[in-house]
Amino acid sequence: MSETHDTHAAHVEKEYSILQIAMNLTIACLVSGIILATTYFITHPIAVEKAKMLEEQAMKDLVAEADSFNAVEGQEGWFAAEKAGSIIAYIVPSESKGYGGTIKIMVAVSTDGKVIDYNILSMNETPGLGDSAAKDFFRDRIKGKTSDDLIVVKDPSNKENVQALTGATITSRAVTEGVRAAVDEVIEFTGGK
Repeated sequence: MSETHDTHAAHVEKEYSILQIAMNLTIACLVSGIILATTYFITHPIAVEKAKMLEEQAMKDLVAEADSFNAVEGQEGWFAAEKAGSIIAYIVPSESKGYGGTIKIMVAVSTDGKVIDYNILSMNETPGLGDSAAKDFFRDRIKGKTSDDLIVVKDPSNKENVQALTGATITSRAVTEGVRAAVDEVIEFTGGK
């Protein structure tokens, strides 16, 4: 009888322990949730403001003379770069397929359809070769070009088109085609004006 009583007492104690563990886990989850929610509530507006500042700075890097950037209605991801109330350029997202996958680009195009500059937002091209497409010397090869000029060539004497990166022709073509697509979209949007 005494042995049965001891077994029953141990069993009751074990159920109590499981209940206690469950309650402790519930309280821990509740406290963690409150801490995460509070942290999100405090930091989210700051993160949104910081992201907006970075986006505006990225656009300012492309069109330095603009004094404001306004979203273009009906064109997802587009911004009109304005100076003294007049649109001087459009900033258009574009993407193309490179050697290492999708290359996402932000392109600044003047209202008369010329490339002002571009930034590569993401890519996975070969380090030391394809990733040179983000560097100034290659961007300089594309700046000022019209849609008709945005053709990759391997002839150094050809100054009209875009000289390919050494060892990264696929990346050169992908970036150039992405930029040309953005230029063509702006020309279509503005009606070539």
